[in-house]
Amino acid sequence: MRTQSNENFSDLSLSANELRTGGLIYNVTVKVETQIADAWLQWLLNEHIPSVLKTKCFTDYKVVRLLEVDDSEGPTYAIQYYAESKADYNRYIELHASAMRKQSFEKWGEQVISFRSLMEIIK
Repeated sequence: MRTQSNENFSDLSLSANELRTGGLIYNVTVKVETQIADAWLQWLLNEHIPSVLKTKCFTDYKVVRLLEVDDSEGPTYAIQYYAESKADYNRYIELHASAMRKQSFEKWGEQVISFRSLMEIIK
């Protein structure tokens, strides 16, 4: 196998400021029990995500299913909401997150387990 020298990639060397395109991803990873997985996914796509987007705190989203994880008790999903700024994310957390989490818990209880993380988009 032929390798290329680092010289060929010198134009890809950018400073951290040049790489940063801005924005944040609010990631919610959710483990869903098998018996409710289909209904939960339909609720997520048709009710929950539209409600989150209606807050105007996020500009877009992606839903992905994790692979190569133990699915014996149900699938694991990650929902990634895109915020243009920390102010938009903070507004969601301060004004909307509590109610959204409450709605989810009231509907699904402990049949779903989730954790959240905030990530900065670099490129």
